[in-house]
Amino acid sequence: MASPEWISFYDSKHWIYVNARHQSAHCQRLAEAFLRFAPADGVMLDFGCGESLFADRVAEPTARLILCEAAPNVRAALAGRFAGNSKIVVRKPEDIAVMTPQSIDVIIMHSVAQYLSPHDLDRQLGVFLRLLRPGGLLVLSDILPRRLSALTDAFDLLEFGAQEGFFWAAMFGLFRTYLSGYRRLRKSLGLARYNEDEVVAKLAAAGFSAERARTNIGHSTKRMTFLAHVR
Repeated sequence: MASPEWISFYDSKHWIYVNARHQSAHCQRLAEAFLRFAPADGVMLDFGCGESLFADRVAEPTARLILCEAAPNVRAALAGRFAGNSKIVVRKPEDIAVMTPQSIDVIIMHSVAQYLSPHDLDRQLGVFLRLLRPGGLLVLSDILPRRLSALTDAFDLLEFGAQEGFFWAAMFGLFRTYLSGYRRLRKSLGLARYNEDEVVAKLAAAGFSAERARTNIGHSTKRMTFLAHVR
């Protein structure tokens, strides 16, 4: 699980999304990507799901979509948003750890690994291996390479803003983020980074057969996505 400081940050009012358009475009792009992995009449887990505004679309082909979120306020909002959808359930990370073994077909963990220590990531991969059915799929996405700079991330956000109609808000948002608690936390706690071979080795050690996907999920083009199958 991420540190309490990161969980508290994402549970509060923050400026990671520069405006509502940014948040909507971000969630919509992720939903479209996740939908490609959604198992028909199967069970899917989105671990560290965040706001997941369009989770109902991802849930359509599945028998069940489990949204797991550590931040209590975000989790409560999710439960309220999808209260009428019988396919969607909202859980905290502690619930996931005690689920029935081999009960899930697909797990996605997007943009979470950077907030976990290497040891915690190894432990979480072990939980995922236990939960996935034989031949199940783990999608580990938005992994930060060791040499990725904050400037590259900023340019990716601006390009995303230009594509989705919030370019000037993104410009202002970058300045606001620079002065925000996010930058202070990032400086004090750091973010976990990995080379491609390190991620493949971690996944192999956990019991997966893995390869890097051709493109990353989400707008950050230099970050990495890995597809890992239970061996």
